[in-house]
Amino acid sequence: MIKAVIFDFDGLILDTETAWYDTYKQILKETYDFDLPLSEFVKGVGGEDTALLSYIDEELKGEFQLEGFQEKVDAIHAERIKEAKAREGVEDYLQAASEAGYQIALASSSKREWVTTHLTNLGLISYFDHFVTSDDVENIKPAPDLFLKAIEELAVKPEEAIVFEDSLNGLIAARKANIKTIIVPNPVTEHLPFEEHHLKIGSMKEMSLTEIIKSVEEVK
Repeated sequence: MIKAVIFDFDGLILDTETAWYDTYKQILKETYDFDLPLSEFVKGVGGEDTALLSYIDEELKGEFQLEGFQEKVDAIHAERIKEAKAREGVEDYLQAASEAGYQIALASSSKREWVTTHLTNLGLISYFDHFVTSDDVENIKPAPDLFLKAIEELAVKPEEAIVFEDSLNGLIAARKANIKTIIVPNPVTEHLPFEEHHLKIGSMKEMSLTEIIKSVEEVK
């Protein structure tokens, strides 16, 4: 029986990922006349950006100046998402989970301040019982640490929780933690090779939370 639901944040609740890609792409084109392939950017979605920055540096053959680059990216990205709304159906799921008496946790590779600030701005923070972020674990996704910490705080077994994720790194982390995963990709992650998930839906309007949980509980 499901007792808890665990949500990712970036790309799932708020589509920060499309804005990140558009921002990286814009600045790299303007500064270096370099086209950043989505296929390379998406590898780091949900996890570390170390590989992406190494790839950019390699492609630009030493011309890449990291100093000042990230600050510029952060500033433009912040403007892009300032007025952004939660993804379709997110609040419906949170409200349904709350009304049904499920515990609700957030497990994000981002910093706690980042997620709590945006959840407050979106008017969604009160739905969450627990927050587990990169501040709380040694390794972020695709390591399972965030989800293992979440079920520990929720005091539930892996089979008593479900995870909502938008990224491949998130799915890998949830699989390692043995938690059934519902994939809700965004425009940046929709073409990733998701495998071994319980369900994949286009948006949270596609199925109700009740239907999702019934589907999960029917699997022995």
